[in-house]
Amino acid sequence: QERLVESGGGPVQIGGSLRLSCDASSLTYNLYSMGWFRQPPGKEREGVATIDHDGNTHYADSVKGRFTISKDNAERDILLQMDNLKPEDTDMYFCAYSDGVPSSPLRDYAYLDWGQGTQVTVSS
Repeated sequence: QERLVESGGGPVQIGGSLRLSCDASSLTYNLYSMGWFRQPPGKEREGVATIDHDGNTHYADSVKGRFTISKDNAERDILLQMDNLKPEDTDMYFCAYSDGVPSSPLRDYAYLDWGQGTQVTVSS
């Protein structure tokens, strides 16, 4: 059974918006960090945005001011609101979970649970 299930990806025009959702309802956690990552072709996986159990957030410089990560405690969903999308945002986006708060939240090595990903394609 998958523990993290992403949804909300799809095609969008430049400047448009999408909201990604990560269903983490199968997880039981008190202390955690959860995040969204992407892996551009030929590059290492990069952290896009993370949020911990206290609501502290971190963002990659490339998405600051455009993306917002949040959590729905009732549903245990992690949301990523993406606005003013650019072609370079095109990628597969993965939800990830860490059972603690990493010292470097945007680094992927501390995250042990991963979803299957949802594709985001930005074009004119």
